[in-house]
Amino acid sequence: MFKKATLMFLYTETSLHAGSGTSLGVVDLPIQREKYTDFPVIQASGLKGAVREWFEFRSTDSADRRKIELAFGPDKIGSEESGFAAAVSFTDARILLFPVRSLKGIFAYCTSPTALERFRRDAQIAGVSIDWTIPRPPDDRTVLGVREGCDVAADDQVLLEEYAFGFQGKEEVTSIAKWLSQEAFPDRGEYAFWREKVKKSLLVLPDNAFRDFVKLSTEVQARIKIDNDKRTVVKGGLFYEEALLPDSLLYSVVLAHDPVKDDRAELADSPAVLAFLRGIDGQRLQLGGDATIGRGIVSVRFHGQGKQPKPGKEEQGNG
Repeated sequence: MFKKATLMFLYTETSLHAGSGTSLGVVDLPIQREKYTDFPVIQASGLKGAVREWFEFRSTDSADRRKIELAFGPDKIGSEESGFAAAVSFTDARILLFPVRSLKGIFAYCTSPTALERFRRDAQIAGVSIDWTIPRPPDDRTVLGVREGCDVAADDQVLLEEYAFGFQGKEEVTSIAKWLSQEAFPDRGEYAFWREKVKKSLLVLPDNAFRDFVKLSTEVQARIKIDNDKRTVVKGGLFYEEALLPDSLLYSVVLAHDPVKDDRAELADSPAVLAFLRGIDGQRLQLGGDATIGRGIVSVRFHGQGKQPKPGKEEQGNG
């Protein structure tokens, strides 16, 4: 059970390979995906490990290391008595915005009614109020965008990759774009351009079209392994690797409860745990594989609101 929760947004600055292992398909090393939607996802275990690593790199004294241990659990369990549960949990990081190449405006931030509805549900877990409504495209050939100033539509049409869609401007999309710009995108100065772009380039796609883009428009790179002696490609050393695109926006629900170990001098309770985790707010984190070739750099932003426990009643959650 958790007592306090919030949303953590992840904006990809470089392509991100959170791998799911080998595959018998065309792509040898695919990314992690949800089984029933085929949407890209970053599994919670990898996310938690990366966040822990970020704190460990910056720990300077024994007090910091004790906070890390209380928040994330012991790194090593020497005996049954020395083990205890972590005070923080992460849900899988889910896709909210996916960039798709556009003939006008370079690319569009794309989402769908299903992706937005799931975000609304997850936000409720975190106690974040969502005051916008979710519009639905009238058919599979029409996309919805901001009502005024859309920079990816021309003559009521949008061309994404090689596919043409009809376009309708909706006030609901304008409200969603403004909320994402203010509450979800990184708030540092270098993101001013991107916060403005989402207010002009957000598109709500039909669910089927969104699923096809997140499945078929990811980055697939051919890579090789070189024989150091012969300076040629090793036989069987050609492989294809998939990655999530830069400028994607994902989110995870962060759940905190009181530390199992009573160590009030370091982390007293769930608010203290969440306050400690907010140390990564506004920072950059490296997720997934291929770190040595620059992949997996994401910008982290915590939502300002957090779920508050009701007086005298512990929250019943799935954390």
